Amino acid sequence: MKLSFKRLQTDSLLVLSVFIVASCGLAYELIAGALASYVLGDSVLQFSTIIGTYLFAMGIGSHLSQYVPEDKVLQRFIEIEVLVGLIGGLSAIFLFLAFAWLPTFKTILYALVICIGTLVGMEIPLVMRILNSQQQAFHQLVSKVLTFDYLGALVVSLLFPLVLAPMLGLARSAVLFGILNVLVAGWTAWHFYPKVAINVAKPNMTKLNMAEQNVQRLSKNEQQPTPAKIRAGLISRVLVALLILLAGLLFADRLVGLSEQKIFRAPVVFATNSPYQRLVVTEKSGHLQLFLNGNLQFSTRDEYRYHEALVHPIMQQLHQSVSAAKPALDVLILGGGDGMAARELLKYDTVKKITLVDLDPKMTEFFANAPRFKQLNNNALNNPKVKVINADAYKWLEGNLDSEAAAQFDAIIIDLPDPSQYSLAKLYSESMYHLVAQHLNAEGLVVVQSTSPYYAPRSFWSINKTLQLAGFKTTPYHTYVPSFGEWGFIVASVGKKFVPPTKYEVPVRYLTPEVSREMFVFAPDMQPIEVEPNTLDRQILVHYYLQDWSDE
Repeated sequence: MKLSFKRLQTDSLLVLSVFIVASCGLAYELIAGALASYVLGDSVLQFSTIIGTYLFAMGIGSHLSQYVPEDKVLQRFIEIEVLVGLIGGLSAIFLFLAFAWLPTFKTILYALVICIGTLVGMEIPLVMRILNSQQQAFHQLVSKVLTFDYLGALVVSLLFPLVLAPMLGLARSAVLFGILNVLVAGWTAWHFYPKVAINVAKPNMTKLNMAEQNVQRLSKNEQQPTPAKIRAGLISRVLVALLILLAGLLFADRLVGLSEQKIFRAPVVFATNSPYQRLVVTEKSGHLQLFLNGNLQFSTRDEYRYHEALVHPIMQQLHQSVSAAKPALDVLILGGGDGMAARELLKYDTVKKITLVDLDPKMTEFFANAPRFKQLNNNALNNPKVKVINADAYKWLEGNLDSEAAAQFDAIIIDLPDPSQYSLAKLYSESMYHLVAQHLNAEGLVVVQSTSPYYAPRSFWSINKTLQLAGFKTTPYHTYVPSFGEWGFIVASVGKKFVPPTKYEVPVRYLTPEVSREMFVFAPDMQPIEVEPNTLDRQILVHYYLQDWSDE
């Protein structure tokens, strides 16, 4: 009975190890994919290639595990756990630094993925060999191991995007999983070595083989380390690895900050993670810049040019059309969590209500509460006319089709990040614009920020064609924003014809009748080109965008 209890305890701890190593293995895969998407864009491509490479490497590791001698299985498992913990735990920090300082980031990324995947691929076969030594039925052994393997994958796939990445960030999340791997190595060495190691070897040796092996060992090296010395060596490696990882946990933010300092080339004054993106604010010569996932969103040096060009052309026309029958305007902003577009809208006394739908609550909370940014947006997000809703723009539009919120807006301003990946390109699709049309009054106007007609012409004209496919009449225009270069916008309408304004009745810093007139004239090198529209099923816009900016 005592023996059965000890065996049950051994099995339970080893199965718990399966649960943890499976969780950690998937975590490193997710972290590598998320980090590659963050710095390289195109999340589908990055996740697809990294997952494929990782699984291939795990196959290599599974194959290599058969060459581990029976009497070394437990020792090698412990050593592999220490290695996986160190390499996987420090992988995100190393990749951030590599992206900032080394020119061969992609090579390093995939080499690291192959290394971690190979080691992770060896874990489960070795655990199964250890458990097999406890004389379990094979079908029970496979069932038990795979059950906890898949359960661990489920747990981490939920915890990583919902809790760990937004709260800890990629670097500290990786270190945390590295610590878990090393702890598995530690308790395995402490509880099971050398007893289980001997049990693993015994079932596969005859008495004659064991005797011959003992004689060979004595003759070759009488000073062979004892099991106690081997265990002490393993535990010392575990302790060293833990110290390194704890130091990594302590300094992770500082090291990532160093890499961001190099990437952004200006002092980082604020950085945080949300479930959706990495927000970084830099400052140079008194000017602030906001970056989302490494992409510049605005600079305080010239953001007014962008936001005035985005808002005022359509609002001037709608403002002039206000009458006794329609005394006030309802406006919807999709995106625009920085509050700058809302700031420009609030200059019109005819605007009665602004509904701002932005996915990220950290974004809107920051720009509603950070003193310097509150000053920049004139505290627009706290204005009683402004209602902030944190939701996905597509889902919010879709969910409001049958409610009073549908088809009530006189103006819809779409101020979303560039379509650099599929989750964003969805918001520039034909189906998205159909939803927008259903929320627009018959005489209403829409304006879409549409990337650059000069640097990204395929992207710009694809957005224009997508709006037309959705039933809109379009009027493209552009303006020069020093931080971005030549930037483009598209006015869309269903019933009301848009007429470019010749004057502005609210205070502006950039727009004049002359500037406004030039915005609607396209030079020969920015003329329309033949492109395809962007649909939800075939998001060609991501490919156009990446091609355009890689060509640039």
